[in-house]
Parts: sequence; C-alpha cells; structure tokens
Amino acid sequence: MIEFQGVSRSFAGRRGEPVQALRDLSLHVREGETVAIVGASGCGKTTLLELLCGLQQPDAGSVVGAPAALMPQRDLLLPWLRAVDNAALALRVHGVARQPARDQVKPWFERFGLGGFEHARPYELSGGMRQRVAFLRTLLAGKPVLALDEPFAALDAITRAEMQGWLARILEQEQRTVVLVTHDVEEAVLLGDRVLVMSPRPGRIVAELAVDSRRPRERTDPGVVALRTRALEALGMEHA
Repeated sequence: MIEFQGVSRSFAGRRGEPVQALRDLSLHVREGETVAIVGASGCGKTTLLELLCGLQQPDAGSVVGAPAALMPQRDLLLPWLRAVDNAALALRVHGVARQPARDQVKPWFERFGLGGFEHARPYELSGGMRQRVAFLRTLLAGKPVLALDEPFAALDAITRAEMQGWLARILEQEQRTVVLVTHDVEEAVLLGDRVLVMSPRPGRIVAELAVDSRRPRERTDPGVVALRTRALEALGMEHA
C-alpha cells in the first residue's frame, strides 16, 4: 500500500544552512493497517507525512503509495463556517453542492458524538469536538490513506486520553489505512498495529514493534506497558 525506499530529504534552515530531515529511510505499510510512527520533536515525522501526501518530493529514494489525506496538527477549521460546513469542505472541493454535502455529512455527526452541534461555529466547540470535526473532514476526503500528524498534541491530558479511546473505536469500525505520527509513545502503542521508532534528525527507522491486541487497549494492560518500555528504550528514553 505504501513503500518508502531509501528516502532522504533536506531543506534550508533559518540561516540558509542545509538541514537533513530524513536520511535513507525505508518503511512499508500494508492495506488496512494502522502504523504509528513515534519520535522526538524535530526528527522528520511531519516531513515524512508530507512526502507521503505528495506535498514534498524526496531528494533521494522513492515514495510509492495510494493517495493520502492529511490531518495536520492544528484543526484548521474555518472560523466563519459552521461545523457541518467545515466537515463538508472535502466534498465541496470535489464539486458537491452545499446542501447535498451537508446531507452527506450530517449522519456522521451522531456517530462522531457531535449530534446537536452541526450549526456551531468552531469557537463554540471544545478542543476534542474540533478535532472530531477535523478528522471527519479528513475521512470524507475519500482517500484510501489517512495521514494523521499528531492530531491530539494541542489537547489537555484528559481530553487527549478521551480522544485516543474515541479514535481507537473509530479505527476498528472504519477500516482504513492509517499512518499516525506522534511524539507520545503510549499513544503510538494504544493506536497502532505496528509502532515504528524514528531516530533523532536525520530521521530513519531504528525499531519496529508489532502490537498484537485489538483496539481499544487499556493503558494498564501488561502488553501495552511492555511495548511502551521497549519503544522508550529504542528512543534512548528508558527512564521516561
């Protein structure tokens, strides 16, 4: 479904100096799989997703994969649009008229725990609700691959935990191929079928961990705790 082979990518730093984000990175993602990629800030995770989505091109190596829809770190909801219209943006871009797009979106609001908030403006929604609208917009783009860039990083700890459980349930119901990048090791283990660990910049894959249990998973499950420890060891953060 997705194949990175020997990918390297550099860009100019703030002072014009060359910065290598990725070096000789290889990975694969199977159809229907959720792969969580974990690494420290600045290791090239966002660059990896932008390469996957065709927003950047590699300097070396190859990226092959199905079309992907990107959900960035910030929800980027348009403040002048109601929630239903923000979610429908992906449909509107593809030429669907406003009312038919709304009609397609509305049934999803109940399913996503947003019933009754269809006509709310973004400022009237909680952080978790905004992220659900943003995820729905990404899902409705109709791409076979979802690329999620630290979707819960801006949320408080309690809301983040709730959203992780919610997303785990959605991913069990909606069979999609998902690439999730995060700096949260526990989040990676809770949501991924496999966890790939990236090195500091220039980023490359230094460990691969298989997660055998079905989602949703409990944080206190011994298997989850053990995998979290192994991922932290691969990151050089054994005592985190």
